Amino acid sequence: MTRKTILWLSAHPEPRSLNHSLRHGGIEHLQDDGHTVLESDLYAMEWNPVVTREDAGVPEDQRFRVSDDVRSAYIEEKLPEDVAGEQDKLRCADAVVVQFPLWWYGMPAILKGWFDRVFVSGFAFGKDPASGKRLRYEQGPFVGKRALAAVTVGDRPASIGPRGKSGELPELLFGLLHGTFAYTGMSVLKPWALASADFTADYEKAREDLLARLDGLFEEEPLSYRPQFTGQYTDQWELESHILPGETGLSIHMDD
Repeated sequence: MTRKTILWLSAHPEPRSLNHSLRHGGIEHLQDDGHTVLESDLYAMEWNPVVTREDAGVPEDQRFRVSDDVRSAYIEEKLPEDVAGEQDKLRCADAVVVQFPLWWYGMPAILKGWFDRVFVSGFAFGKDPASGKRLRYEQGPFVGKRALAAVTVGDRPASIGPRGKSGELPELLFGLLHGTFAYTGMSVLKPWALASADFTADYEKAREDLLARLDGLFEEEPLSYRPQFTGQYTDQWELESHILPGETGLSIHMDD
């Protein structure tokens, strides 16, 4: 088996939580299989989730142009050490596991802030500083990397199903799966979720279910999001009218 490097990015404030137990079990399993695991436990790191002018070294008397100024700091290798260190981890990784509890149908703020500060223009999106190529979707900088979201959810299993009140999981997490993972070029795996997490009685069953997904991290077929630059979208990034005419919604961006 080919040994890989995996970045395990997690966000939960309680070390004795179910999330942390699953995290330890997953990391240990990957390491036992011979993989290298890089860890970013954001609460333990006391990660600062807030983008500020200090990220770009912009003085107080100067207007802070967030995307442009942080991009310049990235190109000039002047980003803060904590941000540059996380970017180095991501460069080394063949896959990323992003693990978190679903809070208000999204990521905890500290995890959202990791993406805000780490996925900067020139590194994760925008235009390549050297070639000028657009960095998104099939031209994204992270093509070849795989991404798995591992989520604990308070809702019941049926609630995150096809007819569930909360929406089917890939659509519920569309912003992360499509708007972040796929946008930056990653191959996006179907997310893993533990529903009714607050009432989990059989930890071993939940753990084994997650480990089974980790075993397929590099073999599993990814979700089939449509590429952008092959004629399926207009220059306004709208799906061409001849593709699924009359249909709308997030599912039309899946090329099944």
